[in-house]
Amino acid sequence: MNITLEAIAYKTAKRGVMKPTFCANVTLERGVENDIFGRPGKRQVTVMSKQQWQKACQQVNADLDWLTRRANLLIDGYEFSADDVGKTISIGTELKLEITGETDPCKKMEMAHTGLEQALTPDWRGGVTCRVIQAGIIQPNDIITID
Repeated sequence: MNITLEAIAYKTAKRGVMKPTFCANVTLERGVENDIFGRPGKRQVTVMSKQQWQKACQQVNADLDWLTRRANLLIDGYEFSADDVGKTISIGTELKLEITGETDPCKKMEMAHTGLEQALTPDWRGGVTCRVIQAGIIQPNDIITID
């Protein structure tokens, strides 16, 4: 099954609104261009699986927009697990991200929808944190490999 990039978003302020974008320059210095949390480190870029997000939404019986999760990238065709730590996510022809850990759901998820924090907790449904290891420009429908 193909894994593809479904959507891209960033926020320019802490607790700010997530802004979807149709392409992004992702760099070693700034993560997803313009994102306030894109500085170098283990949580430079956050990536979430569309399938895992749908499972969490089913659990809370709500059709929530993926931006509610506040992740930078939404991918289709893959589900994350603990086995993925240390693997590389390659997006398009250039971008490479190293998976550094799980994105833990926080109280903001509970404020967004009752039960959402708990629904995101099992099986890495909240997504993964990544560091940029090779910069690149990405856009939806880019092909992804994870290895």
